[in-house]
Amino acid sequence: MTEATERPSRQVTRQPSMADVARTAGVSAQTVSRALRDSPNVTPETKKRVLAAVEQLGYRFNNAARVLSSGRSHTIGLVLLQSGGYYSRSAVTAGVEAAAGEAGYAVSIATIASLDTGLMERSLSKLADQGVEGIIIAVPLISVTRKMEDITRDIPTVTLDGSRTASARALGIDQKEAGRLATQHLLDLGHRQVWHVSGPDEWIEARRRREGWQECLAAAGIAAPPPLEGDWSPDSGYLQGQILARIPDVTAVFAASDEMAFGLIRALREHGRKVPDDVSIVSVDDIALAAYCCPPLTTVRQDFYRSSAAAVALLLTGDDAGAAEVVVPASLAVRDSTAPPRSH
Repeated sequence: MTEATERPSRQVTRQPSMADVARTAGVSAQTVSRALRDSPNVTPETKKRVLAAVEQLGYRFNNAARVLSSGRSHTIGLVLLQSGGYYSRSAVTAGVEAAAGEAGYAVSIATIASLDTGLMERSLSKLADQGVEGIIIAVPLISVTRKMEDITRDIPTVTLDGSRTASARALGIDQKEAGRLATQHLLDLGHRQVWHVSGPDEWIEARRRREGWQECLAAAGIAAPPPLEGDWSPDSGYLQGQILARIPDVTAVFAASDEMAFGLIRALREHGRKVPDDVSIVSVDDIALAAYCCPPLTTVRQDFYRSSAAAVALLLTGDDAGAAEVVVPASLAVRDSTAPPRSH
């Protein structure tokens, strides 16, 4: 009979976490994150306790050792929404990565599935824990929590949709002016009413464009018809186009994005309504495909690539004394999707 040999069990050692450091130092995990990022809101005594706990536990997290020794991570965080306009999202990402790369920075991207406050908090916390030196938020902040305020106070932040925390800075075109420009162009052509396919109401951009449309009509003594809400996608433009195509008096539509305008044009065409012979359409964004649409779209320019690159530059200048909102003038690219209405 062979005697069984008992093998010693291998014990797997768990790597220390930020929570372990917090417990050892007697502080919160958020304070640990701030201390590792050399935040001015952490007292020297607290930072000393945190660093002692880091050394004692052998804690290392996403280049924490390099950040501790140099005070720099050379990384910028970018928060994006999973849904919405595909082309605008791609242009924002490309603009941020190009500008950051030229400045010697990497980009860490956090994508959220919906405009949920909890998801936004977790995304910002993830970027803060990575030690990013700045954050660009390319989604609307539906409601701003204390945690969001804390993170964006400690880390320079720029938003691209018009909403912001108390410490963040906003960069973009005047969205209300974009709505007014689009609507006034149609009125100047002789249209007596302008319908509107809006973006989602939770987006500040969508609300401000709608306000510009309403105010422009009111200034002309025209009561605005009810807006039809989309979600920035061609599908939503197509669905609302099915409604508008059945209203004989519709001769002009302001769509809040190029992608929704693409769907709108298809729906009108399927119902025998020609653009611009029967219905004129103006949109916003001027993405690359707008000039190649059939017909080419008249649209308010919004250069996502350049705005995103400018946001990176705004972060890296470190100019805290600058304006809280940096507004880029809106301009209209007139193409073939608009024309005077047919005489009745």
